[in-house]
Amino acid sequence: MNNLPARIKQLRAERAVTQDQVADAIQVSSSLIAAFETSRLVPQPDTAKALDEYFGTGDEIQQASAEARKDRRPAPSWFLPWRHAEETAATLRYFQANLLPGLLQTEAYARAVFASTGLHTDEEVASRVALRMERQATILDREDRPTFVFVLDAVTLRCGPPRIAKDQLLHLADVGARPNIFVHVVPDSAGLYAGRNGTFALATIEGGNMVGLLEDFYEDRVVAEPSRVTGMDRTWQAIGAVALPCDQSTNLILRLVNDHDDSAADLA
Repeated sequence: MNNLPARIKQLRAERAVTQDQVADAIQVSSSLIAAFETSRLVPQPDTAKALDEYFGTGDEIQQASAEARKDRRPAPSWFLPWRHAEETAATLRYFQANLLPGLLQTEAYARAVFASTGLHTDEEVASRVALRMERQATILDREDRPTFVFVLDAVTLRCGPPRIAKDQLLHLADVGARPNIFVHVVPDSAGLYAGRNGTFALATIEGGNMVGLLEDFYEDRVVAEPSRVTGMDRTWQAIGAVALPCDQSTNLILRLVNDHDDSAADLA
């Protein structure tokens, strides 16, 4: 059994430092350190190396992290090319028509999404949530800081149980405030537009080449054929033309947060 979470806690206690202090020292979020210590996430190679350097533990954390990752549920084979694109692309663009993108989901929202299908056991839901949180940490906290652009249909802001909606919306606004992440919302007033055809993503990699990802019911499809990727890019441009600017999108998100507060006050 891997004792990495307990070991990180022990090392932190020996140094008498907080999770915030460790996070600041290795330039990650404190929530990420908390996730390591509660077994929800496993440090990726770069983060594990930074922790070893901070604690002076040689390659102990790196080896323990590698072992822990072997025990995780492996990503499906179809996803591997896209995962590589996400880990190396200079620009990543995501359009979501129904649910919030996995990279922007809180842990509670992700758990609700996986549980809602009725197809997974509690253990499978927990495993999938852990993988999603690990993917977020790997992609959003990349050292080379790629540019992220998310375009969301307004309906995605209203999906999810009320008990988790407010925290999810606040998280969305918080992530959107990062300098390399841009969040746009397509308002209801857009009516019928190109995004009604479905959810997809585009990664621009070295040399300007693009790779696409199309969402499917059973498994997503990675698209690399130039003419199809060009078509996806044209659809992206059409969607962007009806999306709100970032500041107006954030205002819309925060108005929905206030609506939740007002609803709670009415029930009190």
